[in-house]
Amino acid sequence: MKRYGSVIGVSMEKLEEYKKLHADVWPGVLAMIRECNIRNYSIYYHNGLLFSYYEYTGSDYAADMAKMAADPTTQKWWALCNPCQRPLAQRREGEWWAEAEEVFHTD
Repeated sequence: MKRYGSVIGVSMEKLEEYKKLHADVWPGVLAMIRECNIRNYSIYYHNGLLFSYYEYTGSDYAADMAKMAADPTTQKWWALCNPCQRPLAQRREGEWWAEAEEVFHTD
């Protein structure tokens, strides 16, 4: 299992819309998240930023992320969510959410 944390900005005028979307995530989106070996997924908000955390339990992250990106239901979901988000200028090439470095963990 590998832990992932990432950060993205959120448009303040779209914050409530983003929260409403995530208060009632579509069942097909949740099923695809699970099918792609993502567990314990959370998104937090603080001061204009969203922080996501999840645990990946699969063996081929790139393939699972490609599978998720190809899913029509997920694509429709992202079409609603993406306009609410503001990617950080400091992210790596190809990233939407900027991957965060884990600096501490304890069980």
